[in-house]
Amino acid sequence: MKVGIVIFDGVQALDVAGPLDVFAEANTFLPEHHRYQVSLVGYEAGTVACSNGMGLSVPYGYADFDAPFDLLLIAGGPQLPDAQPRSEFLTWLQDQARGAARFGSVCNGAFILAHAGLLDGKEVTTHWADADRLTDEFPQACVQPDRIFIRDGRLFTSAGVTAGIDLCLSLVAEDWGHELAVRVAKRLVVYIQREGGQSQYSPYVGVRKGQDPIVSKVLGYVTEHITDTLSIEQLASAVSVSRRTFSRLFSKYAKVTPSAFVEQVRVDTARKLLEETDAPLKTVAFNCGFHSATHMRAIFFRRLNVTPRQYRQRFRGTAGTQEWASSDINEELETAEMEA
Repeated sequence: MKVGIVIFDGVQALDVAGPLDVFAEANTFLPEHHRYQVSLVGYEAGTVACSNGMGLSVPYGYADFDAPFDLLLIAGGPQLPDAQPRSEFLTWLQDQARGAARFGSVCNGAFILAHAGLLDGKEVTTHWADADRLTDEFPQACVQPDRIFIRDGRLFTSAGVTAGIDLCLSLVAEDWGHELAVRVAKRLVVYIQREGGQSQYSPYVGVRKGQDPIVSKVLGYVTEHITDTLSIEQLASAVSVSRRTFSRLFSKYAKVTPSAFVEQVRVDTARKLLEETDAPLKTVAFNCGFHSATHMRAIFFRRLNVTPRQYRQRFRGTAGTQEWASSDINEELETAEMEA
C-alpha cells in the first residue's frame, strides 16, 4: 500500500514519527506484498527542519509523484496555519485527493487541505488550539473541535500531535482488522482507542482577544460566585445591563449562551480541583456549584466524554489514590442508582 506523508519546514516531529511508527510496526506483522510503503514528500527533496530543531531527510518532492497514493496525509506544525501554500502544490494536492483511496491530515495539516478546497462541506477536526481559526477562515468546513479524529468519506482528519497515532491505528484496523491494530498499539504502548475528546486537554475558559469586556466581567463574577445558583437576571445585574441587552451582547461575543458559559466555568473549576487536590468527588461537586457528584458526572461526560474519576486518573496519576478512593465508590454507586 502506497502511503505519502507531506511535510514542510517547521513540521511537528511527532506528526510525522507517530504515523511512521504505526505503519512500521504494522509491517512487522504483514507479509511483504501487503506492507505499507511510506514516503516522505516535501516541496523538493532535501532536509526539512522540524519545529523541535530535528532535521528530516525528505527523498522526494511532490512533483516526483504523478500517480495517486493509496493514502496521503498532510502533517502539521506550529506555524502551518500562517502558511500560504504554493498554487502549483495545491493543484497537485487536488489531483492527488481525487485519485487517492484515502487522504487527510494530522493536527493542523487540515489548513493545507482547506486551502485546496478539500474540506468544503466536510466534517473535520484539528488541534483544539486551531479549531476556532479553521472555522473562521474556512467556514465551508464543518469543524468538530472535540474529536480525536473524524472520517468523512475518503477524508480523514485528526486532532493535535499524538492524535495522528490514533488516526493511523484506525486505518490499520480498517485495512487489516482490529486484532492487528491492537497488536500494534501494544507494541507502541498506546491506547487502541482513547477515552474522551480534545476538550479534556484544552486550557480553562478564558477571555480571548476581541471579546467584549462584558465577557471578562461575567467570568470574574461566575468564578467568585461559583457555588451560587446563577440566573441570567443575576448575571445581567452583575454587569449593570438589562436582561435583553445582556443576552444579546453575551451571545455575540462569547459565542455561547450564558447558561452554557456558566456550565463550562463549573467544569473547568472542577477540572482544576481534580488535577490539584485529593478532595472527594462530592466536595468537588459542591465547591463548583453542581447539585451532586452524580450531576457533575453527567455534565463531565456530556462535555468531555469522560467521568470525573477518569479525568482525575489521567491528569493526576496515582498520587492520592487512597485519599479519594471512597469518593470513587460513591460515584459508582450514585451512577448505578441514577441508571436504575
